Amino acid sequence: MSTVLALHTSDVRFPTSTSLDGSDAMNPDPDYSAAYVRIVTDADDGLEGHGFVFTIGRGNDVQVAAITALSAYLVGRNAEDLLEHMGATWREFVWDSQLRWLGPEKGVMHMAIGAVVNALWDLKAKRAGLPLWQLLGRMAPEQLVELVDFRYLTDALTPGDALRILRAAVPGRAEREAELLATGYPAYTTTPGWLGYSDAKLVRLAAEAVDEGFGMIKLKVGGNIDDDIRRMRLARAAVGPDVLIGVDANQRWGVAEAIEWMSHLAEFDVAWLEEPTSPDDILGHAAIARGVAPIPIATGEHMANRIMFKQFLQADALQVLQIDATRVGGVNENITILLLAAQFGVRVCPHAGGVGLCEAVQHLAMFDFVAVSATTEGRMIEFVDHLHEHFLTPVVLDHGAYLAPLAPGAGTEMLAASRDEYSVTAHD
Repeated sequence: MSTVLALHTSDVRFPTSTSLDGSDAMNPDPDYSAAYVRIVTDADDGLEGHGFVFTIGRGNDVQVAAITALSAYLVGRNAEDLLEHMGATWREFVWDSQLRWLGPEKGVMHMAIGAVVNALWDLKAKRAGLPLWQLLGRMAPEQLVELVDFRYLTDALTPGDALRILRAAVPGRAEREAELLATGYPAYTTTPGWLGYSDAKLVRLAAEAVDEGFGMIKLKVGGNIDDDIRRMRLARAAVGPDVLIGVDANQRWGVAEAIEWMSHLAEFDVAWLEEPTSPDDILGHAAIARGVAPIPIATGEHMANRIMFKQFLQADALQVLQIDATRVGGVNENITILLLAAQFGVRVCPHAGGVGLCEAVQHLAMFDFVAVSATTEGRMIEFVDHLHEHFLTPVVLDHGAYLAPLAPGAGTEMLAASRDEYSVTAHD
């Protein structure tokens, strides 16, 4: 038996606004940041659980404070009990009535719970000696269903539905694992597309993306229509007719404005329109989807919880579902969302980039391929070539594909030297 000794937090911020990395129509000066958590036990193996919430600077101290508030729920607890029953552990945090009042099940507190849950999964995978995607992909369907909170979902997804989906994917699990290990998981890149980049930098990076084997790039839009038309024309010329180009408005528009704006960009054969309006506006997204069809709508990185995903799917308000590794309540809730996507037959293309999001979300996408959807058709993980050098096990790409990570854990451990160098404050 081991006991949780401490939950340590750090406020880590990288000055990416100086180079305009990450700049878009709604976020012109992001400083990619991580509200970071480290769970320490007294086990002889010396293993720790690491997790984080991605933010973009100001407000990261608030997120760190929310994580710190969870210390009393962990310190002194039996680590084996927490790790053995991750469904019950998740529900204990999320169902706490006084914590829940701050959401409920959304916002800063819900993301804090997600960071702690992800850190526990990191520790669980390390103890199992497996990368998280393999640990999850080898669990029995019944074990996976136990992780899911079906409250508010049974009008769209029941435990029986989830078991049916997971059991249908059991045949071929080993073959799909082998395929991931051999060829990896498809990726697309947003690296060329930041709104603050010059035209010359856009063209150079777009051409480099094609040379590196990416089949899709994504451009930020929504600042100025004439600039967007010019940049799309330059990007299309740089990548040719066979490479996909998606666009991302980062919540910039109202409904009518989104439909009008996209009428000027449709000629460039847009692969998808991402986050055209408020991430909470289900009916608005549905109206935009009808208005810009056949261009699909992609969204999800800012959705607060599984209930929002359920309603978007019920309303046919998205055609490409984008999970985020740290926005919702951690691995458990993302498994739930993957099951919802499978239930509705919608493809999943995870959001990544930021600080460590590529490292974290690749495990969820690969688990989905092995144990849920059993396909990568039309599916890609976002890739942005920033800040990977700060992680113990950075992502590895080859010919436009994520190579399957082999190191035990969830990929969420940042180098201690990077945490120390870029920490604004530390809290124990």
